Amino acid sequence: MSANQLQKTEQPVRQIVYRTRGHLGGPIARLMSPSDLGQLIKPFVFLDHFNFDGQGRRMSGVGWHPHSGIATVTVVLEGSIQYAESTGKSGVLSPGSIEWMRAGNGVWHTGALETEVVRGFQLWIALPPELENAPNASHYVMPEESPGDGRVRVVLGSHGQMKSPIDAPPMNYLVVTLKAGERWSYEPPKGHEVAWVAVHEGVLRTPSPVSGGELAIFEPSEERIDFLAEGDTVFVLGSAPPHRHELALGDYSVHTSAKALRQAEEEIRRIGARLLAEGKRSYALQEYGESTERSARAARSPLRIAEGMKANAADRTILVTGATGQPGGAGVTGAAVGVSELKEAEDRGPSRAGAPR
Repeated sequence: MSANQLQKTEQPVRQIVYRTRGHLGGPIARLMSPSDLGQLIKPFVFLDHFNFDGQGRRMSGVGWHPHSGIATVTVVLEGSIQYAESTGKSGVLSPGSIEWMRAGNGVWHTGALETEVVRGFQLWIALPPELENAPNASHYVMPEESPGDGRVRVVLGSHGQMKSPIDAPPMNYLVVTLKAGERWSYEPPKGHEVAWVAVHEGVLRTPSPVSGGELAIFEPSEERIDFLAEGDTVFVLGSAPPHRHELALGDYSVHTSAKALRQAEEEIRRIGARLLAEGKRSYALQEYGESTERSARAARSPLRIAEGMKANAADRTILVTGATGQPGGAGVTGAAVGVSELKEAEDRGPSRAGAPR
């Protein structure tokens, strides 16, 4: 046996440790949330796979809703989506476009389908402490601005000589398109121990098969990952250094501490009040408007201030630890998922607990 053959034979196989099809709600599959599998592959904490096929009831829009402490990353594979932010930015994401919205200390946005058929992914990135309460910043990348070589398109980070125009924390997020029988290998950058794939369509063997609609999480390692397409296959891949911080979850937010979350909630309420004054309406705006009114009433009573603070701490701030043997996390509905329970979760899909889109 030659040295090259021996080296190839001894190449470690990067094993899949969790896989799921998530929870399907109409045309959207929630593959992970911050309160379940997201804690295992931080900074990647949330992933929706959307597949509006033009059948059934048309979605009018998602309505105005806030975020803080995260960046949302929307990749449109097919169709077009309208978007608008509380910053005044608005436009249309066409096929091949990318939305990067770093919410930071707080921002509101909304969206609606521009076409009947729309397919793609929305990912949430948990921001590091130095960015989670920083001013918000967004970057909308049009198809012609997105670097690609026909096989790999770079959404975040870099691959080979290609580099994303988006200023993101250290990580890679790629869209990969392989023909039937085509092989491809991914060499993670140094320090990228976190890695996962989600298949949009087709079947990916690595070495066990991952089919369309599945999320697969790899064991922590910097080892290469080898892929073989069984049929024409499109998938997204993420890799990054681990996000070594606890998660503090709000209704629409993910932070590294309850203090950072509370700071952002104040900014979210301030922006929400402005949007309401401008005549904007949505379920989230109504919710925050009622919360602001309750806070105003409480401000007139020292006793109610104390009661309100206690209720806020109990109901709206959820700390998630990532250490084995510690509580794995809880969503805003209070459903907890421990690290020891996650193996069972791969069979039934992630909990729906956690912040909505």
